[in-house]
Amino acid sequence: MTPGLIFTIFFITLGPIKILGPFARQTHGLDDAVVRQIALRAFLMATISAIAGGFLGATLMVNWHISFGAMVVAGGIVFLLVAIRQLLDQYEPPHASDGNIPALPASPTAAALKLLFPVVLTPFGIAAVIVLLAGSAESVRTEVIIGILVGVMLLNLLAMLFARRILAGAGIIVLQILGGVLGMLQAGLAVQIILQGLQDLKLISL
Repeated sequence: MTPGLIFTIFFITLGPIKILGPFARQTHGLDDAVVRQIALRAFLMATISAIAGGFLGATLMVNWHISFGAMVVAGGIVFLLVAIRQLLDQYEPPHASDGNIPALPASPTAAALKLLFPVVLTPFGIAAVIVLLAGSAESVRTEVIIGILVGVMLLNLLAMLFARRILAGAGIIVLQILGGVLGMLQAGLAVQIILQGLQDLKLISL
């Protein structure tokens, strides 16, 4: 995969678009200084967790004798299911419970930890990190993957810091349109990942 494709995968699976709405809702009414503390802690926790989890998962793949192709197919299936769910949710009426958002803990660290999964880090995002690190045979490529991952996490930090401003006015409409476009691209990318995994397993030929 090219660096551009790796960035696209991380942007869709771990990027800022999915964070804006949930983060703004759950930090509604909090002081700006507290929001900044929560955002910074969430960024640090998510970055460390994604890198550590990626290397741990890549190691366990080897120890458990899970083939690269099998992991690619598994990640692609989860990726596809999430994409389909997100696309279908756009046609569902708002749930009555949407306004009852649980309050975050008073401690910024505890609040950041509560937001970590699955708002900032997603299961399929971690799967993408694991697959990419497991398939990296050179230290230079591994460094590129980690660098792109950190870059996307920095975008997440900016999204959390400016979530309220971004969602003000017409921003929410733009995000809804962008979310629909990215949802379709995510579904297509998931199918492509599954096909690539099947090809690696020599079950199909592209």
